[in-house]
Amino acid sequence: MKNIKYIFTFFVAIMMLGCETEERDLNFVSNAEAPTNTSVSFSVTQDNTGLVTLIPNADGAVQFELDFGDGTGSSGLLDVGESIDHVYSEGEYLVSLKSIAINGKETISSHQLIVSFQPPQNVIVDIQNDGVVSNTVRVNVTADFATMYEVDFGNGNNDVLSANIDEELVFEYLQAGTYTITVTVMSAAIETFVYTEEFEVTEILAPITAAPTPPFRQDADVISIYSDAYDNIVTTEFPTDWSDTEFAEIQVEGDNIVNYTNLAFTGIVTDYTNPTDLTAMEFVHFDYWTADGSTLGFKIVNTQLTPAQEDIENVGDVIQDQWVSVDIPLDDFDMDRSQVTQLLFDALGNRATVFVDNLYFYKSPAASIFNDGLLNNGDFELGSDSWIIGVNDDNLAPVTTDAGNTYYSVDVTSAGNAFDVNISQKVEIIEGNTYTLTFDAWSAVNRSIIAGIGLSGGDFSNNSLPVDITTDRTTYSLTLAATGFGAVDARVLFDLGAEIGLVNIDNVSLFVGNGNLVVNGDFQNGSDPWIVGVDDNSPAPVVTDGNNTYYSVNVTSAGNAFDVNMSQKLEIVADQTYVLTFDAWSDGNRSIIAGIGLSGGSFANTSQPVDISSVRTTYTLTLTASGFGATDARVLFDVGAETGLVNIDNVSLSQL
Repeated sequence: MKNIKYIFTFFVAIMMLGCETEERDLNFVSNAEAPTNTSVSFSVTQDNTGLVTLIPNADGAVQFELDFGDGTGSSGLLDVGESIDHVYSEGEYLVSLKSIAINGKETISSHQLIVSFQPPQNVIVDIQNDGVVSNTVRVNVTADFATMYEVDFGNGNNDVLSANIDEELVFEYLQAGTYTITVTVMSAAIETFVYTEEFEVTEILAPITAAPTPPFRQDADVISIYSDAYDNIVTTEFPTDWSDTEFAEIQVEGDNIVNYTNLAFTGIVTDYTNPTDLTAMEFVHFDYWTADGSTLGFKIVNTQLTPAQEDIENVGDVIQDQWVSVDIPLDDFDMDRSQVTQLLFDALGNRATVFVDNLYFYKSPAASIFNDGLLNNGDFELGSDSWIIGVNDDNLAPVTTDAGNTYYSVDVTSAGNAFDVNISQKVEIIEGNTYTLTFDAWSAVNRSIIAGIGLSGGDFSNNSLPVDITTDRTTYSLTLAATGFGAVDARVLFDLGAEIGLVNIDNVSLFVGNGNLVVNGDFQNGSDPWIVGVDDNSPAPVVTDGNNTYYSVNVTSAGNAFDVNMSQKLEIVADQTYVLTFDAWSDGNRSIIAGIGLSGGSFANTSQPVDISSVRTTYTLTLTASGFGATDARVLFDVGAETGLVNIDNVSLSQL
């Protein structure tokens, strides 16, 4: 009854709030996942009584229930933070833990408990430095007859931690040094086992892993100074003879890295006779690693002007003992960036050892007008990213770039099994759902390929169809049902090996449902047939930026959400489920409402709030037309409740 009372009380509170807020506030309850990372900590009393304190824990849980595993029953419901005492006879037990989320979802887990009135025997204590994080030790203990252990880390602060036997403890010291670490191993017996070790805690003075790998970028979007990922420009001095540092180049995991030791400042000269124009770039990026640095700045210098112009930006709080990626907007540098000749790292009086990698300038790629739905990089503009050969995650699919357009390309020179030559992308496929796969394809000859969806392992179940392609680039669309198969690591697949000839594939998209019901979802035909509200004679406002046209409105005064609206009338079938997908972005953080509904009468609808930001993002909503439908229903976006710019593009609606 305690659980029922808890949930009922919460429900009443939400119902009361419902008078002032919309139903969408309940979404976090229904969408809550079942608890994860479940554990039970055992604290045994050393008096031969068998008294054990059990402390349950889990991420996402609001209540717990324990079955003691000795046939005596359960604990009843426990709130987060509560523990319970139980007396055991000597023996081994499997304690069952039920962890309950706020919406009632449950996770059941089992945890072994040993209760012995014999003292711990065959004790093995393993204390190691972390190896990755400075001043951090890891303690592991195994023993016969033992239940738990405690560790006094000997740092003078009485820091004592406990854990179950065979569970690891991790502790970070404030500084390196030698400490007396005391481990006490306990069973239910009065006698305990005590282990003491003088242990040297070490700090890590250099990175042991490579710097993060930069993302794929088109050549026009990056000017690289030092990076293995891009083609670096030629620099005439690296470092300069006036740099105040010791300089070396090292390799970590095959990655070239610059090591500045005793760094005060160091300079790089690009080319005095051929200055570097950074006006088209938006950011400077570099990765740094330091064990002792506390301040770090980056300076850009233009010596072509008289007097020279320069500006320096501080990276902010320096984080030690790990790779840190820095991206500084170039607009923060108050200077002329059209003729840059010098770049400097400055420790700002710190005199530190600093490792640097991936120094480059970049700009954001032009916004793609292509919507790939459930897929990633469907237009291949990020190269091979997410596309693989077969099902091997480490075997990237071949791509080519022609006149600024990147696409998959392979020449099949010998015919065999269709799957002998393949491109795939792993994606979640839900059993029983219908999907629409759309792609462009062309060849050097008339030939056939196979396209579809399926599993990436097991029996490789799939639903795929032959597609005849030609020398003309053509868009193909397949409607495919996931009948009898589904997995989180399923895939979109193209099998090409059955016939010889070149195969090019581009602009691959996958949507839930049986095709896009929206007309002009990418707004490339302007406003038609998008309207304001339900007035057929009031076209929705659109703007064109480059080659991309999209809906755009600036809400200057907040009111009702429906005061500022965009809709498209189309048929909605009552009680059917639809998937609405769209891109949206703003000039800040704000919320909009998106959904489906009637265009008259009661204006019944199913809609959801969507939090958008300045980053163009694709959103997907699953919506059921519960109790309403009409041939002139609509897709709707209500945006008037908050001020700020709203941009919407690439709208699609599919029926499940």
